[in-house]
Amino acid sequence: MIRILLGLALGLVLTFPVLAQDSITSLPPASPSQADDGDTSSAADAGPPPPCGTQTITIAEMQWPSAQLLAEIHARLLKQNFDCDVEIVPGDLASTGSSMGANGQPAVAPELWITRISDIWNAALKTQEVRQAGVTYTDPVFEGWFIPDYVAAAHPDLKTPADLKKYAKEFAPPGGKKGRFISCPPDWACSVINRNMLKANGLADDFDIVEPANRFELDTLISEAESRKQPIVFYYWQPNAVLAQFGFRALDLGPFNKDNFACLGKVACPNPQPSGFAADPVIVALAQWVYLEAPEVAAYFQRAHMPFSEMNTLLQNLNEPGATVQSVADAFVAARGAVWQQWVGRTGQ
Repeated sequence: MIRILLGLALGLVLTFPVLAQDSITSLPPASPSQADDGDTSSAADAGPPPPCGTQTITIAEMQWPSAQLLAEIHARLLKQNFDCDVEIVPGDLASTGSSMGANGQPAVAPELWITRISDIWNAALKTQEVRQAGVTYTDPVFEGWFIPDYVAAAHPDLKTPADLKKYAKEFAPPGGKKGRFISCPPDWACSVINRNMLKANGLADDFDIVEPANRFELDTLISEAESRKQPIVFYYWQPNAVLAQFGFRALDLGPFNKDNFACLGKVACPNPQPSGFAADPVIVALAQWVYLEAPEVAAYFQRAHMPFSEMNTLLQNLNEPGATVQSVADAFVAARGAVWQQWVGRTGQ
């Protein structure tokens, strides 16, 4: 799995190759009742703990937009629904993971890409100061191939790479004989994967690969084709504002195959075979003390899975003139109770 750089203006993707999932120590999300295996008689005599415990709930705000939005949204919902004392603190992947493992602070990291810091995350788990509450997003796979809604409506049977073959000429530019597949910049590792994926799916002779020079050129190619309602097939990732700005549908690339995908990531893959993109474990990390002292907050974060479609829209809203992370978070809390009420344990207004 490949990602671009943290902190891109419209979303989050990283450049590092994803480590094999078996290199990540990942405990199953703990329930609040499982977090303390000591004597509970005194706690029972004292009555239930306060919803937020006795400490300030500190939430790490990373440098990229989706993580910043999540930090602000969770801070508002914890204050509004549990009357918590909440503080947003600066964070980044390495230092936040290390600090949580060392002293249980910050209390929450809402979007922690643990494959990027596998050694730090594994060491933090061993200290028993930090736990995985759950996954950040409802969707596990962050990358894919997409077609516009108008192409999907015109060809409802176009759902997989195999279906692309019979429609390849429709994706050709004026005067062209081959379809055009818009990949990512040539210095991104996903460009290698996309080339090999086309070969693996028997499409190398049907499509020319366009590798834009940079992120801006990639977005320009997509927006120009969409504005002209030209057929287009392209690589992209989520969460991202571009996929909310226009209507697109992901193609079904099939199941992930670890061995096949490992070869797809090599420049000299001798015999490319199909595979979907790998799932990426992006998690909500909680300090262990939250389970012990604030079980209702721990339960909240176990339920707090953001759909890609919602985050894509939030990132698009963040690009509007005058918008700030705080104003977009306020608007989400005010208008999208249908999403977050499930997190706080309610299903209706």
